[in-house]
Amino acid sequence: ASLRATGLLDSAPEEAYDRLTRLAQKTFGVPIAAVSLIDADRQWFKSKAGLDAKETSRDAAFCAHTILEESTMVVEDAAKDPRFSDNPLVVGAPDIRFYAGAPIHSPDGRRPGALCVIDTKPRAFT
Repeated sequence: ASLRATGLLDSAPEEAYDRLTRLAQKTFGVPIAAVSLIDADRQWFKSKAGLDAKETSRDAAFCAHTILEESTMVVEDAAKDPRFSDNPLVVGAPDIRFYAGAPIHSPDGRRPGALCVIDTKPRAFT
């Protein structure tokens, strides 16, 4: 309900969000960056760079785990992480190996989504 109240879910692309994802992609040197919003059933991408999908199921979404945390969640090698090793986004396209996501905090204190960076190779996050 909080997410729906923002009016962001299923909204048109916005340059401010696209600029943020391009900056994250370039800053961290990753092929994929996204701003995702998590509803009851899915992860929907408000903005994305290097990714074709508009959404994924919530069950497969790394960001669905991120919004449960107060701070950044890092997965250095998803293929070796028991939470994600059989995830369809790891065993198939886009072949996620590295993930780092920071929850987005709304004014009402909820975490409706995340800003994330993704790589197809394992990596350390310093």
